[in-house]
Amino acid sequence: MKILILEYASASGLNDHSICAEGHAMLEGLIDDFKSKNADYILSENSHFEGKYCNRVEIKGDLMKWLNENIELYDACVLIAPEEDFILYKITELIEKKNVEVIGSSSEAVKVCSDKYTLYESLKDKFNIIETEKIFFDELDYYTSSFNNGKKIVKPADGVSCSGISIVKSLKEVNKAAGSMQTNLPYFILQDFVEGISTSVSLLSNGEEAVPLSLNLQNIEFKDKGISYNGGEVPFEHKMSLEAKKLAKYAVESMKGIKGYVGVDVILGDTVHIVEINSRITTPYVALKDIVNFNLGEAIFDSVYGILPSKINLNGKISFYKEHNHLKIIKE
Repeated sequence: MKILILEYASASGLNDHSICAEGHAMLEGLIDDFKSKNADYILSENSHFEGKYCNRVEIKGDLMKWLNENIELYDACVLIAPEEDFILYKITELIEKKNVEVIGSSSEAVKVCSDKYTLYESLKDKFNIIETEKIFFDELDYYTSSFNNGKKIVKPADGVSCSGISIVKSLKEVNKAAGSMQTNLPYFILQDFVEGISTSVSLLSNGEEAVPLSLNLQNIEFKDKGISYNGGEVPFEHKMSLEAKKLAKYAVESMKGIKGYVGVDVILGDTVHIVEINSRITTPYVALKDIVNFNLGEAIFDSVYGILPSKINLNGKISFYKEHNHLKIIKE
């Protein structure tokens, strides 16, 4: 079987150091996990990434054009891409149409998870998810809302990580945040601000059953009315760990087409709140792969074909943080 590893930042030649730091770290982890396989990884001619294993394929020009012309050379594709502007959905759909196996969620599942309001609508009646409103840009002048509970969160409905997020306390601040937002959607979302610890749950799913691997701490910094993601810690021990893992497991299992590695963002406050579901490999993978008792990349691959690990042990703890254009990884 011939496998393609596609990490979007590296393959498309992005030069945003913050994004590339995480993207390169995940790509390096994947080619390490797949070094015994017949696997290629693709890089833009503008990428400065240097991998030690697998076969490097350098591409010129548009990534989607290259995929359209070459993806059928492969049997399967391990894909990491952002939800922003539905990039992950568009690439997943293209690969599916070429009858190549996506080592991840179906395009329809990705589409739901890529729009935070659509995801909210699909989960709100079954799970404890943060209260969310959809606001259309062209109706903002007529919008009214109560801020009796204090702060709220404004974010793009198709955002990734902490990009475009603002903390607001009034309608005037909502308008200001919306005016500077970058999104191709005609709407954005307004969420309740929930006090607590920002965490995520990493899971493997075979499309029917999901197995939690770890609870992870997210290093979130609040500044200038915005939020930035600076790294994290894997695993994170907390009295709500079991509750968080169960909630993430049941939420993932409730969604059709979710497969492979999944990250569920949750806030640990008075109770556990779901923030969103990331139907893709997320940054804690780079730490988790080095402390779990099996080859995580191969386990992701196997999960898509229905096989989940029967025993999960984590040996040690790893923290990671952004340092210039690199992701610094420290094992404790």
